[in-house]
Amino acid sequence: MAYEMEDIRTGQEIFYYLLEHHEMSEEAQERLFRSYAENERIQNLVKSQGDAAECDIERYGDVVYLIPREDNAFLGFSKAQLKQILCKSGGTDKDYYLSQFVILTLLVEFYDGQGATSKTRDYMRVGELQNCISSRLREGAERVSAEMEEGQAAEEKQALKGKQVSKGKQVSKEKQVSKEKQISKEKQAAEGQHAVEERLGIAFSNMVEAYEALRSDEKGSRAKTTKEGFLYNILNFLQKQGLIEYVEEDEMIKTTKKLDQFMDWNLLNQNHFQRVRRVLEGEHSMEGESAGS
Repeated sequence: MAYEMEDIRTGQEIFYYLLEHHEMSEEAQERLFRSYAENERIQNLVKSQGDAAECDIERYGDVVYLIPREDNAFLGFSKAQLKQILCKSGGTDKDYYLSQFVILTLLVEFYDGQGATSKTRDYMRVGELQNCISSRLREGAERVSAEMEEGQAAEEKQALKGKQVSKGKQVSKEKQVSKEKQISKEKQAAEGQHAVEERLGIAFSNMVEAYEALRSDEKGSRAKTTKEGFLYNILNFLQKQGLIEYVEEDEMIKTTKKLDQFMDWNLLNQNHFQRVRRVLEGEHSMEGESAGS
């Protein structure tokens, strides 16, 4: 396909604008927006430049967004950068994963992926969010513990069945005792916990440990070493990204049009949504919905 010089120049102008602002609305840039929306050649040029810069260029309604891909630390954020911004000084991976869990919990509380729009509420109090985080962490840890117990019971049942059926292949009592000594109960428990958490896709035990290490301060501390300060810094970061409105005076959280569009058009397609819900609420709670989708 041959491109005219005017189309190339306009495509470059649009892409530069997106690099600077990360979004382009019809209201703010009517000429450039219409050029992108109405000219397929220009649209392809802009998307091609985005692909070269490891970004996706997507139009949601009356806004065109530049979305850095997951591994794009130049235009987006690296894990190390997010850890420094969101977590306490010297924060570990446990603190980082806890910060991501907080964001996931916030999204699930505002959006459910059903109906014409996924949004189900207009605002949320900070205290309610904190209670949800505590509750979901506790439920997740209990679910891991319950599945570990089920797995251990199944293994014991299988071992007993094997002893009863395979008389000719029994391991001597001495060898069995020796084998049991090699693997301690503590190691078995740790391996079982890791296996369950790996299947669920999230390490609840690590996050619970990180969350409990944070102090509580009812005076509204902004220190990242407190639960309140940890949450404040995450909300402040999301507000700077234009994803939420955080009204500190009223301790109220509202989502922005930008986040609403991301959730409806991109993040909350059914596959992504079901994955998030499985992580936070357990696989069994979603089986009925999956069957009916």
